[in-house]
Amino acid sequence: MRKVIVEAYSADWKKKFEDEAILLQKSFGSEIQMIYHIGSTSVNGLSAKPIIDIMPVVRDITIMDEYNDQMAAIGYEPKGENGLPGRRYFQKGGNNRTHHVHIYEVGNPGIERHLAFRDYLSTHANAKKDYGDLKEELAKQFPYDIESYINGKEQLASEIERDALRWYKKVYKER
Repeated sequence: MRKVIVEAYSADWKKKFEDEAILLQKSFGSEIQMIYHIGSTSVNGLSAKPIIDIMPVVRDITIMDEYNDQMAAIGYEPKGENGLPGRRYFQKGGNNRTHHVHIYEVGNPGIERHLAFRDYLSTHANAKKDYGDLKEELAKQFPYDIESYINGKEQLASEIERDALRWYKKVYKER
């Protein structure tokens, strides 16, 4: 049984992302267009489960299934779309997860959703504090119940995502 652990932000998370991004780039080569650090560990100052979320963006998502063996060779468990059509998802670390990889094809709206959420929390201190505080409280309340932890943050995360997408579209339309 996995324990739900939420930690204070760690500067080490950026280095862990960078190291893993190099490994993924070597595995996928020219298939990868960009690699982004996403999720709570990508937001400076935000408390998070210490699992690094990585989002490679590729030209053709259907080719990614051919890389399952390569991903397994570097410690990742292939999970297919795992509930999100158009995504390929991988987990590393088994019950002590260290990394999640979310691969999307160029143009998939999931890319904007993840980047908007990350950038919004990075620039909106109150939303970041509210989200971090809620995650810390839920981890204490449900230390061995990941479902309840996830369900407990769903409403606030959805509200932040809605606001983040509005904000992101406005900010990037103005550029």
